[in-house]
Amino acid sequence: MTDLRDSTLALDPKYDANGLITAVATDRATGALLMVAHMNAAALAATIGSGQAHFWSRSRAKLWKKGETSGHVLTVRDIRIDCDQDAVWLIVDPAGPACHTGAPSCFYRRIDGDRLIPVE
Repeated sequence: MTDLRDSTLALDPKYDANGLITAVATDRATGALLMVAHMNAAALAATIGSGQAHFWSRSRAKLWKKGETSGHVLTVRDIRIDCDQDAVWLIVDPAGPACHTGAPSCFYRRIDGDRLIPVE
């Protein structure tokens, strides 16, 4: 191991060329995967500081607080970072559905060959 990110206890996120890291959110009570999004340094700082999940919207090119319009916020209970610090795991208590479609999780469909099947 030559990268100190792998062995140190210092927070030093490894952002990609666009200044982003991948963030996954899971439900603290059920363990269900709720969503995958991206964070820049400002989103990570806002999440750490507020206890509410913030992300970088690539489509809108702006910082957004999850649930800022719907009220379906993700209250962060634990934040973990992977070994090389290029992905963040948020363990959250969701207030309502996590997906913008109204589904509890963004992962509400299963791939079956060349089609999608709703997950019950």
